[in-house]
Amino acid sequence: MNKNTNINRITLVIGGCRSGKSNHALFLANKAVSVEKSCADSQIEAYDNAESDLNDKYGHKNIRKIFMATSVPTDKEMEKRVNKHQKERGEDWCTAEVPIELPLEIKRASADVIIVDCLTLWVSNLLFNGFGEEGIFSKTMELQMALKDLSSSVFLVTNEVGMGIVPENAIAREFRDMAGYVNQKIAETADEVVYMVAGIPWKIKQ
Repeated sequence: MNKNTNINRITLVIGGCRSGKSNHALFLANKAVSVEKSCADSQIEAYDNAESDLNDKYGHKNIRKIFMATSVPTDKEMEKRVNKHQKERGEDWCTAEVPIELPLEIKRASADVIIVDCLTLWVSNLLFNGFGEEGIFSKTMELQMALKDLSSSVFLVTNEVGMGIVPENAIAREFRDMAGYVNQKIAETADEVVYMVAGIPWKIKQ
């Protein structure tokens, strides 16, 4: 589906913990779909008659909104959080768990809008699964290419992890460094970057 040129194609929403970044990304994503619908009803109707690999994979048809979650619940507390967030998003959002192969799933996706939440956990998952520095560099480049080729509006959420004290152990420092690297590269690729402070959005790239 051709996008309306007035809508930013790639938006990065960055902030600290509980800064409101996920809620703001959801607000922007819903707003983008609403604006596109009013500007291109005929194009959306054509899209609604199509099917994609991702639709088939997750058992849904005519998906217009995809939420790509990089976290995988490992205990009841996390499951409770996930269920709460899914209810808050609404039934018109299809949730896909994408802990590792984020570039691949973005390539395969066919939707009006996509939210990725979040890049920080994606980096953590890569480190946990044995991806070293070079592996993360490679995956980040794959993600950049997938985003550039995407026809959907995409909103990526990430944490700013470099504003505190230097971590005391090597693993934590490696995570901080890799998260910062990914944030820089995706911010470079994004059309818009929004920094969240206490629930207030501050556009630092537009």
